[in-house]
Amino acid sequence: MAPREPRMSFMTDEGPSEVPIGDVFSDIPLFREIQRVLLSSSGPVNWELARQVGIAVAVGNANDPAPDEKDRRGFEDAVRVAELQVADFTGLSAPGEVAQVRPMRRAQWVEANITGLKEIVEPAAAKVGAAFEGLRKEEAGEAEEARAISATLGQISPLLLGAQVGMVLGYLGQYVLGQFDIAVPRPGPVGLYFVLPNIASFEQDWSLEPIEFREWVALHEVTHRFEFARPWARDHFTRLLNDFVETLELDVSGVQERIERMDIANPEAMQSLFESGEGLFGAILDDEQRLKLERIQAFMAAAEGYGDHVMHGIGRKMLSTYSQIEEAMRRYRETETGDPVFERLLGIEMKREQYRLGRAFCDQVADATEERVLARMWDSPESLPSMPELIEPTLWMSRSV
Repeated sequence: MAPREPRMSFMTDEGPSEVPIGDVFSDIPLFREIQRVLLSSSGPVNWELARQVGIAVAVGNANDPAPDEKDRRGFEDAVRVAELQVADFTGLSAPGEVAQVRPMRRAQWVEANITGLKEIVEPAAAKVGAAFEGLRKEEAGEAEEARAISATLGQISPLLLGAQVGMVLGYLGQYVLGQFDIAVPRPGPVGLYFVLPNIASFEQDWSLEPIEFREWVALHEVTHRFEFARPWARDHFTRLLNDFVETLELDVSGVQERIERMDIANPEAMQSLFESGEGLFGAILDDEQRLKLERIQAFMAAAEGYGDHVMHGIGRKMLSTYSQIEEAMRRYRETETGDPVFERLLGIEMKREQYRLGRAFCDQVADATEERVLARMWDSPESLPSMPELIEPTLWMSRSV
């Protein structure tokens, strides 16, 4: 006989009555929401929790107004002009589909990027789950307390990783100007997203002329879209990332120690853990892993460096306030030490200096040859510069000119 579901007794006008306890809690909004979040994901990351944390952090107490039709038309016009300019300057073929231009609120940017980051985060997150499962099996013969701790960590790791992803997305949502502030290829049809509250705030903080600054942001987005529209770009980047993750060794004991000492009653302490540069993954890098990581770094440095190079070449001719915009961005970027997506989510290093290295490479190659030669780096995966070639551009030119 199946066990009787626990029930709660109470008095009514018609006498004593009973209802299942589960039915009672299902009628309480708080418990319904907790249940929905806990059951929303069966994978290595609880993406519903990531979405909710991300939106809460991104919006906070700040104003997050919705764009209007005038904003949409302005960005649409800026994008079409930028597309013509980038195609003419680089010689790269335009993407096959017309880009959907979407000015949006901070909360909308977080939601839009939940999907785009899944294929970046989930392979590494799955490694964490597998590592905890391995730890549980190793401790099967250990003390009951040790077994309980490892089993609990395996159960809560999707929640912790969801919170970590949400914190990073929320932090970025406070500042990003567009879709490609996270400069990696995305799956599916790629839209161009413009985070209007952040753009308006940046214009005001740095006393920039709004129309020209929005043209600059559109130029940034379009340039990266041209790069990543190469038919091989996304698959190549995904292979690099998966190759790195598949053989990645995790510092499981270090991860376990950080989680065990986390005080869930102290929101500031939890936030500090989630915002730390080492992330939750605790990767251990040997020589082979460092070589694989270097390939990822070279791809990202080349993409960001090429984008900066193209924007400078076009922007200084197209925008009368370009020097003011460039100076504002330079000073703003001085506050950034690394890439939060890779450092805080994957625990791998991607420093601002590496992006500057990519820009210096592109400037030197274009000065020594011409823009059409530099654009050959986007012909195929083999055409991209390696890290040694980024450091010494003549090595790349010797095989490309």
